[in-house]
Amino acid sequence: MGSIGKKKGFSTVWTCLFIFFLFLLIIGGAFALYYFKGRGITSKDISAAGKLYGLNFTSKERKMMLGSLRRNLSRIERMRKVPLQNHVPPALIFNPVVTGMTLKKELKPRPATQSLDVQVPSNFEDLAFYSLTELSHLMKSRRITSTQLTKLYLSRLKKYGPRLECVVTLTEDLALKQARHADEEIAAGHYRGPLHGIPWGVKDLLSTKGIKTTWGAMPYKDQLIDEDATVVKRLEEAGAVLVAKLTLGALAMGDVWFGGKTKNPWNTAQGSSGSSAGPAAATAAGLVGFSIGTETMGSIVSPSTRCGVTGLRPTYGRVSRYGAMALSWSLDKIGPICRSVEDCALVFNTIHGPDGKDLSLVDLPFNWDPTFELKDIRVGYLKKAFERKYRNKKNDQAVLNILRSLGVELIPLDLPELSARSLSIILNAEAAAAFDELTRSGKDDLLVRQTRGAWPNIFRQARFIPAVEYIQANRIRTLVMQEMAQKMKEIDVYIAPTYGGNNLGITNLTGHPAVIVPNGFGEKGSPTSITFNGNLYEEAKTLRVAKAFQEATGFHLKHPNLEKK
Repeated sequence: MGSIGKKKGFSTVWTCLFIFFLFLLIIGGAFALYYFKGRGITSKDISAAGKLYGLNFTSKERKMMLGSLRRNLSRIERMRKVPLQNHVPPALIFNPVVTGMTLKKELKPRPATQSLDVQVPSNFEDLAFYSLTELSHLMKSRRITSTQLTKLYLSRLKKYGPRLECVVTLTEDLALKQARHADEEIAAGHYRGPLHGIPWGVKDLLSTKGIKTTWGAMPYKDQLIDEDATVVKRLEEAGAVLVAKLTLGALAMGDVWFGGKTKNPWNTAQGSSGSSAGPAAATAAGLVGFSIGTETMGSIVSPSTRCGVTGLRPTYGRVSRYGAMALSWSLDKIGPICRSVEDCALVFNTIHGPDGKDLSLVDLPFNWDPTFELKDIRVGYLKKAFERKYRNKKNDQAVLNILRSLGVELIPLDLPELSARSLSIILNAEAAAAFDELTRSGKDDLLVRQTRGAWPNIFRQARFIPAVEYIQANRIRTLVMQEMAQKMKEIDVYIAPTYGGNNLGITNLTGHPAVIVPNGFGEKGSPTSITFNGNLYEEAKTLRVAKAFQEATGFHLKHPNLEKK
């Protein structure tokens, strides 16, 4: 009996151990299956992903794709090991020119500069709101010095910059050094031109040697790109004096940056809009002589409107983006924000043209002639856009009436009907690529804005845009460009309400230039604007028509009273 009991007990132990090990085998196998196979791509994954893009494949087709998709993922993972800094462009270069377009390559003699009767004001502080053309006349005639003007702007930047939250970095030491050098050169008879000795500010996404370039975003607030952007170099060579790196909405969206929200000098309870928030606010507030902004999809137009200044968004491929933060390689543009149209022309004349670094640039002349006959410019207007009901319509209608009173015959014009919003995946996909590492590292959580419409969410969702659809969107873009070229055959310049309608989106996609000019004030006292759009590379004619309106009204001569804010 004893031996039989022992055998039964021994057998029971082995049975329990067998069941235990079998249980481990099943659980472990399931876990291994989940870990190795569940983490890989399956037919069900393809089916689920297809719903995101409106695609439906059969079971047989999904199984056939599996091997290729797994190889694609392996290749993507290897590709991600290659470090890609923001400044590296894709091998594909956007060209706004369509088949059959003839470009004007003749550089015409520049008309003699008109003499101005400009005096130094009894209150030296008033110089802060003088136009660039007026300041340059005083500088050239040595009635003021660059050091005097630079100290004036530095003082105002220190006083009003914190209130407007428009300054990232004050470049005081560099500015005073450059100003002294400008004074020495001008005194010695070496006058470089209309920007010599003029203080200016730059949107803080253009790199500056020895000075932080923060892109307005917390993850990059201590970033040092130890090289001057091409635009910065060209302005330094022209003798301009850099007084400040100015704010931008984080990674070029809106007016919220890592240090706060940039204010509208006309109404400090309101943001200055963006993303060239700082340049527009600082220019309007008389903190700089002029500034440089950038636009991808409204970032010069919008803050220029809000702050009541004049902005030039040049044709795509006119101004080098070397040294500038890349957001969208086929949409990014750099342009001046100033107090007058004439000022924009002077700055643009200095910064445009090839540099051998940004391969999207064209080598075409800028034949600026402020005396060019208006009657020789074919001017259109977006008839349907002006007829609809919208805010500030009264101010916009007045623009048409003023131009007609100047002898301009306005030709009705319609834009391509395709909504620019339907092609927004172009911007979103390129922006997500530009900040791919930020998204995958999780550092996008450091950005101040975390709403559905902010960059972190846009970057994430853009990862699900198929390459095929991105290419298709650009093919549709070609059709829009061709249709736009056809409509512009009989037009040199056309006038459009700044907001509403399709104009802002379409012209950014097609690369057409725009000049934004103040045209009055809204119900709450903030400035309003009108937009002049031109043919590709026809900034000169566009600026000429805008100048005619500006001089007939004088809205650009008004400025905010910051003492009352």
